[in-house]
Amino acid sequence: MKKGENPLNGRIVSVNIGTPKVVTWRGQTFSTAIEKTPVNAPVPVRGVNVGDDDQADRTVHGGRNKAVYAYAVADYSWWQSREGIDPVPGLFGENLTTEGVDLGSCLIGERWKAGSAVLEVSEPRLPCYKLGFRLRDAAFLSRFAKALRPGAYFRIVEEGWVGPGDTLTLLHRPEDHEVSIREVMRIRLFAHEERAKLATVPALSAGYRDWAMLKPKEFDGSLGADDR
Repeated sequence: MKKGENPLNGRIVSVNIGTPKVVTWRGQTFSTAIEKTPVNAPVPVRGVNVGDDDQADRTVHGGRNKAVYAYAVADYSWWQSREGIDPVPGLFGENLTTEGVDLGSCLIGERWKAGSAVLEVSEPRLPCYKLGFRLRDAAFLSRFAKALRPGAYFRIVEEGWVGPGDTLTLLHRPEDHEVSIREVMRIRLFAHEERAKLATVPALSAGYRDWAMLKPKEFDGSLGADDR
């Protein structure tokens, strides 16, 4: 196995779901479903959701390219060792809390079997103010970005069921590129001059590829609403 390559198997520690609710924080009132609760039994993975999970604003969360969000126990342990964050499953709003797979090293377009569902790696999670709300720390967004430990979003390729304790099995790893979740986040946030590299990755969300192909005079650093 090459350096940085993922193992063939991992495990789902927790499946977490939440529904939108209205909250007030730092003088702002907004709707969010970032507060997720673990479930005790398998739930369906279908359409653009896991079980009864939902999103408050699908222009920036959820939808086909961000149907399932996963975050790894190892990344939570990293945060715990540096900031004392208690690694509660679902803390960062993830649907799947996983172990045994370095999500940041997953290549765009990788396919994983999760329970009986098949998921495809689509893009990293970029920090937004709702993550700051969840941690009750607005400054956490900057630290989350710099850490380059974003977790991974997945598309649902084949519907199925997923539950705590289920296996994650690597089914397919692209051979035509080496662009990982971590690399997409690094370029998107800190290395705009390298963005052309993202334009040639077919499985990357269209918003990223369109952003990557902007000419210098058109470039303002932003992403389209569909894939932020």
